Order: sequence, then C-alpha cells, then structure tokens
Amino acid sequence: MDTWINYYPAILCWAVPLFGSALNPIASKFGNKARDLYAVSLSAAASLFALMMIPWLTSAPLPIDLRFPWLELPQSPIGNIQLGVLIDPLSIIIANVVAPISLLIMIYSIKYMEGDPSMTRYWFFMNLFIGNMLLLSLSDNFIQMMFGWEGVGLCSYALIGFWNRDSKEDWLKSWVGEGREAYPPSHAGMKAFVMTRFGDLVMLLGIILLSLALGSVNFLDMQESVRAIPGSLGYLLLPAALLIFFGAIGKSAQLPLMEWLPDAMAGPSPVSALIHAATMVKAGVYLVARIFPIFYIAMTHSAEIIYFFQAVAWIGAITSFVAATEALASTELKKVLAYSTVSQIGYMMLAMGVAGTAAEFYLGYTGGLMHLMSHAVFKASLFLAAGAIIHAAKSRFFRDMGGMRKKMPITFASMLLASPSLMGVPLLFGGFWSKDLILESALVSGTPVLFIIGIATVALTGFYTVRMLGLVFFGEPRAYSGDVDASARLKDPSRAMWMPFLILASITVVLGIFGYSEREWLVSLMAEYYGNVVGLVGATLEGGLATQLLTGLASASCLLVGAIPAYLIYVKQQSIRQSLSLFRRIAVILQKRYYINIAYYSLFVNPLIKVSGWLEITLEQGVFNNANKGIANMAGALAQRLRRVQTGDLNINVLMMLVGMGILALMVILVSWW
Repeated sequence: MDTWINYYPAILCWAVPLFGSALNPIASKFGNKARDLYAVSLSAAASLFALMMIPWLTSAPLPIDLRFPWLELPQSPIGNIQLGVLIDPLSIIIANVVAPISLLIMIYSIKYMEGDPSMTRYWFFMNLFIGNMLLLSLSDNFIQMMFGWEGVGLCSYALIGFWNRDSKEDWLKSWVGEGREAYPPSHAGMKAFVMTRFGDLVMLLGIILLSLALGSVNFLDMQESVRAIPGSLGYLLLPAALLIFFGAIGKSAQLPLMEWLPDAMAGPSPVSALIHAATMVKAGVYLVARIFPIFYIAMTHSAEIIYFFQAVAWIGAITSFVAATEALASTELKKVLAYSTVSQIGYMMLAMGVAGTAAEFYLGYTGGLMHLMSHAVFKASLFLAAGAIIHAAKSRFFRDMGGMRKKMPITFASMLLASPSLMGVPLLFGGFWSKDLILESALVSGTPVLFIIGIATVALTGFYTVRMLGLVFFGEPRAYSGDVDASARLKDPSRAMWMPFLILASITVVLGIFGYSEREWLVSLMAEYYGNVVGLVGATLEGGLATQLLTGLASASCLLVGAIPAYLIYVKQQSIRQSLSLFRRIAVILQKRYYINIAYYSLFVNPLIKVSGWLEITLEQGVFNNANKGIANMAGALAQRLRRVQTGDLNINVLMMLVGMGILALMVILVSWW
C-alpha cells in the first residue's frame, strides 16, 4: 500500500481525466464558464501529475510495477491478471508528451470552439481521450492497455465526426477532400473507426499468440519469460510480433492502412492537433517501443525475429516517402499536415526497426522516441496555427488563402518557428536533432537503402513545407481580394488561441538550442536502462563523429534540394511551374493519393455496400419484413376468432369460466399423477 501512495501521480495522471470526464455533463449545469473551467482543470491536473514523474527518471529504481489483484484465473495458461501501472523511461516520456500538450490544446479549444452547441459533448470526449491515452501509456499489461487502446479509438471516432450534421453549408470548414474523394465528418469518423478496428482485430490475435507462448500478459514478466521460452513455443513469436505490429500500423496510419488519417482532418483543428499530431497516432510507435525489449531479447535464440524488425523499418521508410510525396500536391492546409504526420511517424517506425537489427540499439530506439517528442510539439503548434488560418479564411483550401503574413503576423511567426523543425533545419530547431539521429541509426545499421529513402524524404519535406508557407502567407491575397469584410476578419486570433501555438513553437527552438545535450542525455539514459534489460551493458553507443557529420551534411544538402525550388516557385512566385506539364500530370496522381484510397473503395467499400443493399432487399425486406407481416396477420386473424367468444352474455361468460376451471383442475390432476 505504501508503494501505491508513494507513486500516486502515476495513477492519478490517467484516472483524473478518465473518470472526471463523466462529470462534464454535470458541470455544464452550472453554466458554460464553469463547464469549460472544469474540463481544462482535468487536463491541468493530468499535466501536473505527469510532470511530477520526471524526477523519477534519475531518482527512482526503475522499473516500478505497481500491481493490484484483478482477475483470478487459476486454470488459465496465462495465470491471474492484475491491474497495474508500469513506471519506466518510456511511460514517463509518453505521459509528459501527452498531458502538457493536451493542456495547451484544451486552452486553445475554449475560444476556437466558443459558441458550439455541442461543447459539453466535445469536452467529454476530449477528456475521455486524454485519460485513455495516459492509461494506455502507463499500463503494465496487454489487457489493461487494450482498454485504453480501444478507448482512444472510440473517442477518435466521436471527435473526427464531431460536426456530424454533414451539412453542405459546412463544405469549406468541416468536410475533407474534393470530387469523388470528398467526405463529410461522419463518414471520415466511421472510416477511421473501421480501418483502425481492423488493425486492432489482427493485433488481438497477436496478443493471444504471444501470451500463450510466454504464459503472461504483463510486459515485464514477458521480458523474463522470453529468455527461457521452450523451443516448442518459439515458433509463435514471429507471427505474434507481426500481428501485433499490424495493430500499430492501423493506429499510426502506416501502409497499407494510412488512408484514414488524411480524411480525419474533417474534425475540428484542436482534435487534429491532439489526436492526429501529438497523441493517438503515436500509440502505434509506443506499442512497438513497448514490445521492443521482448522481441530483441527473443532474437538471442530465435534469429527469425529479425524479420519483424526489418518489416517495421521498411514499412516505416516506404510510408514516410509515399506520404511525403502525397503532401507535395495537396490542395488543403490540414491535409498537408496530415500527410506530414504519416511521413514523420514513418521515420519513427524506421528508427525502431533499424534499432532491432543493430547489435547496439540505443541510437535507433532513442531517435524514435526523441522524434516522437519533438514532432508532437511542433506538429501540434502547426495544427493549432492552421486552425486559426482556416478560422480566419473560412476555407480549408490553399486557393482561398495567400498573402496572409501581414494580416496574421503572430500566426505567421509561429509557423516560421515550427516549420523548420518539421523540415529538420540544422542546429536551432528540435526536429533536426531527432531526425538526424534516426538517419544516423539507419546509416550505422548497415542498410544504406533505408538511409537513402530517409534523406530523400528530407528533400520532399523541405519542398512541401515551404510550399505550404508560400501558398498561405505569400503571393496574392486570394482569400480577401476585393472583399472588405473578409479583409477585416483576417487577423490573428485572440490571445487564448495564439498563446498555446506560439508557446509550442517556442519550445521547438528551445529543444533545438539544447538539442545535442538532450540527445546525449537520452542516449545514455536508454543505454543504461535498456542495456540492463537486454543484457548489453557497456556496448558502443554511436557510429562516431564522422558518421554524425556525414548524416548532418547529407540531411542539410537534401533539405536545400527540396526547399530552394519551393521557395522560388511559391514564395518568389516565379513562373517556372507553368511550364512543367509533366509535374502537373504527376500532381494529379499525387492528389489522387496514388489511387490507393479509390482502390480501397472499389475493392472493399463499394462491394460491401452493394452486398449490404442486396441483403437489405432480400433478407430484411423479403424475409424478415414479410415474416413480421405474416405473424401480425396470423395474430390478427386469431384475435378476430377469439373475439367471438366474448359476446357479453352473462350465461356464456359463466360457462366459459367453468370450462376454464375444469381445464385447470384436469391439469393439476395430471401433473400430480405424473
């Protein structure tokens, strides 16, 4: 009991927003301000408790596994199941990414969502989401983690489709896509739900296989069990790893399940910042990081596990490149950021994968986590700033923007601070250090093709980021040309909105200034902790100064290769793009998302709609409806006949009573005789 009291922040961190969300409807009875204050206070409390865990990274004897009896299963092959909280470097880092960023997003939401008639529902799902994400991050076993995992999926569905009226009048605000691929919020929410649930179903099969092989669902117990797994069960490890990874693919929007995330931009911008930049899409990366030690240890006697790590690395690298190319030609502001999120998560998966193929995994593992941290900060800032831009321009399309830097100077400055982190501009921005650590880990892992894909993606990132800035802030003021009212409304948002994204943008600069020190500290922390876990104490940690310089030089060069043409075309407005007909044809393919999304609808969605329509006509209308009508007609006919018995004549009524009593007496006699 003393242990639980000593480490109460790890429990209250997720419990307060999770259970407190249920009281949001009650808080609304005291007025809108009380409701808003209560909702924000829950995330503030979660942030406070998360920050209280940071000193444990150096002072506590990690890992700390707080357990409490839950399900007694004496005959089960996995033994009893306990409730538990796992405190280790991974859970502390994730909690301190989720909670503080969530607090800033909640503060931003007060003004951004002001006047929305469904604010109580909004606050409920936002707090419920935060609580489930923290529960997911701090759970010590798969069963408990799945409650948080499915909880964030449910909240994501509800928040993506928050503006569920699907009104055509909201086309410019809350729809996503154009032409055949234009979807309303409710459709986008259902799409996210179905695609991520498919990944979750496959992942559940993997969890079952892994728990049967190792005899436990607890992460620390699994790390011990895998060291001595019987040879007869070792064959289950690789399929279990790949199946679990498929769940991470769905949640983190990697190929082949990446298509739900761009369409999730139908939700409000704070939702995009919270769920699809800072938190939920990172759950897949967290999952790979959580199971990483289990399968890394397993490689000591099951060499085929390396195929799992190779799959993680290659899927991450390819996804990163493909999503970056799709961002090149996107016509919507938040969609560019969405493709960018998919691409950057691909970098994180690449890092985790190459870490597993290296003798010393600290570079890749640390690079993946460090990029998760830096990306959450700068991408949340970019999404919140994008929300302010869309709010002012009354449109999500680039064609309705332009020349906004003078009208929205604070928003412009914030995006100028956050965008270099996305591009990986050297030295002064946090994204540079984490991205270069990933590229360095790919280089020293002995897989040069992955390194080449990584630096090629750097060039693409530089291009689409500068293009985004150019289309929004430079050129002709397309959004308000000749429109006096539009010109007047184009201004920076209120302080309650710009402060959160400016703070986040400033943090990216702080992370850049102290980036090298942060990198060295995290590498040494992961080396010490996970070195003890997997038994690699005192191993060489890095590829050396020459490798660092080579990586940095290659990354900076590719950045210039991508950024300079975009600057000339979209900022300086040179007419070079008018003559590039080949690129216009390529742009059509990219805007169609390589026809991957259309293929999904053609192969799966549309046939299922036709099958369901046929089933509705043949079964529901042809069988069930007719059966219901037949039963109703039979009941009606029977009722008509029985009505004739009730004539209202007293003599007949008495006679029927006597007949009924006789039947009952006969039944009693027969039963007693039997």
